[in-house]
Amino acid sequence: MAIKYYMDVHVPYAVTMGLRMRGVDVLTAQEDESTRLSDSELLDRATQLNRILVSFDDDLLSEGVSRQRSSNPFSGIIYGHQLKITVGSCVSDLELIAKVAEPVDLKNRIEYLAL
Repeated sequence: MAIKYYMDVHVPYAVTMGLRMRGVDVLTAQEDESTRLSDSELLDRATQLNRILVSFDDDLLSEGVSRQRSSNPFSGIIYGHQLKITVGSCVSDLELIAKVAEPVDLKNRIEYLAL
């Protein structure tokens, strides 16, 4: 099964569009009407939908680490620092992950893009 992404509000829309043009399944928090959810609720929502949460939000890293330490399962987080990654490299990296990884590979993990 291919990786499906759930983009939080901090990820530029150009990343979402670039991935969709490459055939990657992406749902945004805006499309899901989940823009007002807390980080914890957002991660729960992505997990409920069997999607990997993609974020440029530093605070979401704390939520992921907290869940790892407490063995509270989640679908996975991919984090990119908005000032240290370009749209093009973000799209390329996320496309590669989506096409070669399986959801189980990212379960309960936090992956970092181009740091």
